[in-house]
Amino acid sequence: MIELFGHPFSAFTWKPLIAAYARDVPLVFRLVAPDQPDNMARLAELSPAGQMPGLIDGAREIIESNAIVEYLDRLGSAEPMVPTDRDAALRARMLADVFDDYVAAPLQRIVADAMRPEESKDPLGVSQARAALARSYGWLEGRIHAPWAIGEAFTLADCAAAPALFYADWVSPIPPGRLRDYRARLLAHPAVMRVVDEARPFRAYFPLGAPDRD
Repeated sequence: MIELFGHPFSAFTWKPLIAAYARDVPLVFRLVAPDQPDNMARLAELSPAGQMPGLIDGAREIIESNAIVEYLDRLGSAEPMVPTDRDAALRARMLADVFDDYVAAPLQRIVADAMRPEESKDPLGVSQARAALARSYGWLEGRIHAPWAIGEAFTLADCAAAPALFYADWVSPIPPGRLRDYRARLLAHPAVMRVVDEARPFRAYFPLGAPDRD
């Protein structure tokens, strides 16, 4: 029995969920929330920082979303999220890191600042994070292929792109163009649609206010 510990509103939990749904890999979802103390305690044992997601499959314990996606590639018979072609695999891993480090990371800085008390706000940090997002949007605009990040195959890069672009557009709208069109295609993918729907009940918790769309 595969157990995935996380939360439906967590961007990094989305990544392995998208991979599992796209490849039809069965798993048991363990909600990490204050009213589920056993799951919180188990995740704290799994991760040095207690961060989501975490996966348990028998004796195997895996943390870090990209590693979990790669592990899920061992299961089932569908096309893997990390391509077997070495060049395609390299590009998928590279773009997954870009979405994690240069889209999701500045997004999280903006969201974290919104949760701070007024006297602890960091307007300079938020301005820098928004500028970093704008640079990332521009870089990605010329490098994203169609229909998916590296071309015809839906890969690890798309698993990372979906949550990163979904939430980033809420706080710093993506300008019209290829990247914005790519986000729309992601949101129409069945596996992504499923995680978006599962997260809907928690939108009220988004500190900047979830927009009335998506």
